[in-house]
Amino acid sequence: MGFSALTSACCSCWNLGLRWKSSSLFLSLNFLPNTNSDGLLLSPKYQKFNSSRACASPSDPLLVKAARGDRVNRPPAWMMRQAGRYMAVYRKLAERHPSFRERSETTDLIVEISLQPWEAFHPDGVIIFSDILTPLPAFGVPFDIEEVSGPVIQSPIRSEEDLKTLHPIDFDKLQFVGESLSILRKEVGERAAILGFVGAPWTIATYIVEGGTTRTYTTIKSMCHTAPHVLRALLSHLAKAIAEYIIFQVDAGAHCIQIFDSWGGQLPPDMWERWSKPYIDEMVSVVKKKCPQTPIVLYINGNGGLLERMKGTGVDVIGIDWTVDMADGRKRLGSDISIQGNVDPAYLYSPLPALEDEIKRVVQCAGTKGHILNLGHGVLVGTPEEAVAHFFNVARSLKFDTQVDSYVVGASNLVG
Repeated sequence: MGFSALTSACCSCWNLGLRWKSSSLFLSLNFLPNTNSDGLLLSPKYQKFNSSRACASPSDPLLVKAARGDRVNRPPAWMMRQAGRYMAVYRKLAERHPSFRERSETTDLIVEISLQPWEAFHPDGVIIFSDILTPLPAFGVPFDIEEVSGPVIQSPIRSEEDLKTLHPIDFDKLQFVGESLSILRKEVGERAAILGFVGAPWTIATYIVEGGTTRTYTTIKSMCHTAPHVLRALLSHLAKAIAEYIIFQVDAGAHCIQIFDSWGGQLPPDMWERWSKPYIDEMVSVVKKKCPQTPIVLYINGNGGLLERMKGTGVDVIGIDWTVDMADGRKRLGSDISIQGNVDPAYLYSPLPALEDEIKRVVQCAGTKGHILNLGHGVLVGTPEEAVAHFFNVARSLKFDTQVDSYVVGASNLVG
């Protein structure tokens, strides 16, 4: 995506200046449209983060350094789904704003929710509160979220005729994402990494083809054989749109991007190699050309059979779920790529000493370089906030013995 395209996509939000200026949140952050002395609009402020494409900096957040494989003095830590229903402050906000799409598509609310765990626990990564389906309407796929059934797509794409509804991604419809990332970057600064995220083409396609959530994936899996040309066309369109969406997020202020191939693990490894990996490869290649210093994380739920194949996508970090032993994961992936994970989310229901022991075991197995501490999946609803606080306190208390070889699995690499 060129500069002119980004500029046109960004400017519409500044034309809504009255709404922005009337927001107490934006006033408190001193985040106002950039104008000259005559009041004429200059380029949107979040374009100043474009410099993050070019080169690494000593001031980069700890998480970014670990993602790149730089030596760090402790493992950076964040949690998938760290903003959400387990937090009392979120539940109170959700009572006032019961629509998930309102919460995830309104700049003020996105920023407030994204900052809730930052203010409570100070993780090393602050991920934007959003959804992998958020960009769908911007390229021609409207959806609803129903209370019981979840996401619903009224017009699934299953034929050549259906493909005609797709169009290039329209960033005018995603300004709330760019605005939110810019504000988060301004608020958090370099004290933590601002994380953007997207869904992988295969995972997004499962919703678009199935018409919503599914437990069997029979429609899209059969489509691999009955209409492969249609599915390939859909996946190619998604790969292009999502790659542009990643670049949009980086330009808005994201330090790092995570790709969720949430349902890639539902494919046999050879099928994942054919129907998911090529489109992730394509996205990563495009993003790396535009944003070479932005680390990319790839996470797949149930990825034990895919680790080596995931490494071949060219991402910087492989997220390992809790069903893979971290020591095995490090051995299988080697020392030339960073890893993320992988404490079982259920450990947050355990006695705090047991949680602490597991955190230390995972860190010990991962080695002193190239590891981002995380859960092996998202925070579970009902998780005690005390346990989440303890998780981050333990992470901050750990110190690496810098004399230990960086990737020795199981070595005594902690001091203090």
